[in-house]
Amino acid sequence: MFNNTFGNIFRLTTFGESHGAGIGGVIDGFPAGIELDMDFIQSELDRRKPGQSRITTDRKEADQVEFLSGVFEGKSTGCPIGFLVRNTNQHSNDYENLRNLYRPSHADYGYTQKYGLRDHRGGGRSSARETIARCVGGALAKLALNQLGITVQAYTSQVGSIALENDYRLYDLSQTESNAVRCPDTAKAAEMEQLIAGVKAVGDTIGGIITCVIKGCPVGLGQPAFGKLHAALGGAMLSINAVKGFEYGEGFAGVTARGSEQNDIFYNNNGRIDTRTNHSGGIQGGISNGQDIYFRVAFKPVATLLMEQETVDLQGNDTIVKARGRHDPCVLPRAVPIVEAMAAMVLLDYYLLDKTTLL
Repeated sequence: MFNNTFGNIFRLTTFGESHGAGIGGVIDGFPAGIELDMDFIQSELDRRKPGQSRITTDRKEADQVEFLSGVFEGKSTGCPIGFLVRNTNQHSNDYENLRNLYRPSHADYGYTQKYGLRDHRGGGRSSARETIARCVGGALAKLALNQLGITVQAYTSQVGSIALENDYRLYDLSQTESNAVRCPDTAKAAEMEQLIAGVKAVGDTIGGIITCVIKGCPVGLGQPAFGKLHAALGGAMLSINAVKGFEYGEGFAGVTARGSEQNDIFYNNNGRIDTRTNHSGGIQGGISNGQDIYFRVAFKPVATLLMEQETVDLQGNDTIVKARGRHDPCVLPRAVPIVEAMAAMVLLDYYLLDKTTLL
């Protein structure tokens, strides 16, 4: 198995499985001298950890990060940063009935055909628990981006058919963490939470959309051909478990407009070149233009259902599967910090590709 490393200059290599000893990683290329706020880093993991509310999995994990290298007296040294988050509450016996069959819409079949074996306990390496390491890397990237005035904010904008109708600029995004769904509209959040709770009660699952907004990105990040900034963001988002789609700017909705309606007109804004609109989503020709970068990420319903489904066993015989254990009915609330983490790592990586030192 390879491709366990993300990034070009800022590089995160992750390791571990859902029901192994733990999840960890090594970060290379992180600038020296960045003050590492350990409380902030842990708070980012806390936003992702299981057992947060009645609409997430009941698995209880502290998800306490241990830094093994690359940090001295609270600052990054420039050396590789090694870290580990230990698994402490895995119930592997809950998966014993899955040992000899393939779960619908999981990686089980493809994984077995590719590698000749698989860890049936929660999916092993293909488990979303691997995203713990991404949240650590993302937290470090956020701390570096803060020095540049770059912020990354994601929120749940749709669960099932319940969606926010307005542009992100019309919401107070500081309210995102005020509810279990992580939606800045409290009325819509209540509807979403009720929907997720109802889906969970019958053993089913539901999907939705997360919107992410990046502010303060400088002009010039990205390359015009195969290193487009939006392509890097799209690739990062599509590497997250359960992601089925990515669009930035107006995205698919923009295809119904005329060019005369869609073009972002440049003008002189008190001596600074600006655009009157931002249909492009802050990226033109693959390069950031200084406007807000905004994009949406679609998540499918969780594939693990607590209800009976048809499937086949390892020999191809028809059988019935019903998962046991503790599973999310909707990934959206816990995926918000993961989307932010991947976006932050892309932005820092692309900044470092253009700059040798932080300003």
